[in-house]
Amino acid sequence: MKKIIYILSLVALVTTTSCKKRFEELQVNPNTPTSVPPDLAFNVLINGISKGLGGIEPWGTVARYNQFYCRNFEYYGDNQYNWYNGPFDVYVNVFKNIAQMEKEAEKVAGNTSTPYHTVAKFLKAYYYYNLTSMMGDVPMSEAVKASEGNLQPKYDSQKEIFLQILKWLDEANKEFGLLQAGTERLKGDIFYNGDYSKWRKLVNAYKLRILIALSKKEADADLKIKQQFAEIMSNVAGFPKFEGAVDNLAYRYIANVNNYPTNPVSFGFDALRYNMAETYVKNAADIKDPRILVTCEPAWKLVNDNGWAPTDFRAYVASGTGESQDIMESKAFSYKISHINRYRYYRTNTGEDFIIVGYAEMCFNIAEAINRGWVTGDAEEWYKKGMQASISFYGIVNGTNTGYYLSIGKSLGEWTTAPFNFDFTAYYNQAAVKYETGAAGLNKILLQKYLAFFQNSGWEAYYNFRRTGIPAFSTGVGIGNNGQIPKRWAYPSSEQQRNADNLQATLQSQFGGTNDINGEMWLIK
Repeated sequence: MKKIIYILSLVALVTTTSCKKRFEELQVNPNTPTSVPPDLAFNVLINGISKGLGGIEPWGTVARYNQFYCRNFEYYGDNQYNWYNGPFDVYVNVFKNIAQMEKEAEKVAGNTSTPYHTVAKFLKAYYYYNLTSMMGDVPMSEAVKASEGNLQPKYDSQKEIFLQILKWLDEANKEFGLLQAGTERLKGDIFYNGDYSKWRKLVNAYKLRILIALSKKEADADLKIKQQFAEIMSNVAGFPKFEGAVDNLAYRYIANVNNYPTNPVSFGFDALRYNMAETYVKNAADIKDPRILVTCEPAWKLVNDNGWAPTDFRAYVASGTGESQDIMESKAFSYKISHINRYRYYRTNTGEDFIIVGYAEMCFNIAEAINRGWVTGDAEEWYKKGMQASISFYGIVNGTNTGYYLSIGKSLGEWTTAPFNFDFTAYYNQAAVKYETGAAGLNKILLQKYLAFFQNSGWEAYYNFRRTGIPAFSTGVGIGNNGQIPKRWAYPSSEQQRNADNLQATLQSQFGGTNDINGEMWLIK
């Protein structure tokens, strides 16, 4: 009898196990992949950098927050800084995918010393820098651990996050150096085609950006900002950095693949509904900067009423971002202010490269560090290099150049041309441009950096304004928030439901318990 029961029990066990296994097999959708090669995951991740956090692509939302251009037609949106739900979707859309890329790379290689693990350190540094700079403290050490049962991660302090960012970048620099000597390739690389030497330069140029962003913490003994900056500048072999624009981390547009955001198709929708912003235009026009002759169109009413050439700097005027939108619209549609240069930005699908981290910025960062006394060197020379790199980006040369414009009543393709001369020495020798030591020189560096950030480098123009106040941004009713430029994004409302205790703890430690977009984070205190 016992033997029969044993046999029946065994049959039942086998049957149950078999059914369970069969049931689990049926749950797997054969049309849905359960894994992906690391190079494909990597390719998706680096393509996503051009979108970034908050819409950093050219002529996107962040370019308005940087006060490069404005929307004048209410139907298509406004110019308000309504920063009430910070982009915590980055945890699912980016950080989770970085972790998956690392997991897949380890699965293939059997170790964690792969190029995908190294590039993951740069990607994490890039996204965490922007996320914390936008909001303050954010989850990091316990983030993306839902599979381990942690659905309520603690918030790491901004200082802890920056220390980790600097650590990741140092590790990436060393690891890319080791990878250069090996044979393992980085596939799916749309930026540098697997060239580790260029990735290494990027990591160190990016580290200079991070250190400059921490300028208010230069005395912090843990961060060692001045020492780290000096190490990069003095140890060229150990910390290679950008040597020219050819090293830029730049996203390129290809017709019918990833069209430039403004193009012939969008011409009829927004070419007149977007106009230039005063913060950019006035600062450039005041110093007769040639870049606005190719990025903007003149205010045609001023040109026609006064008989000026389209290249006359007096014709380059713009509305402040804080101006009431109905007033701005009236000016825009009567051509009393400058519009986007439609020849440059609407004529083709390819536009210009979108610089994410660039050589010109690195030059200005080095000039700023020298001006601040962090390192020794020739601040004026680096300042000049930054200006020359930015001006060259627009194809402007010493001598005769040609401006192309679309005047009133003309169709796309009916261009008005006007020559203009440029001489870098004469431009540089203007009292408002020529470098000088001290605070005045620093202000000039910061202004030129702002002009060089036009339609590139994501949030950097705003971050630099928030850190230094240079240049002064436009305020007023048009920006919302009672006419003030906010200092941060608010944490998303979803955190109150999902992670309330940790949210309240970080709000209390940073902002007296309020999720205020005008709250001052550790970074800028």
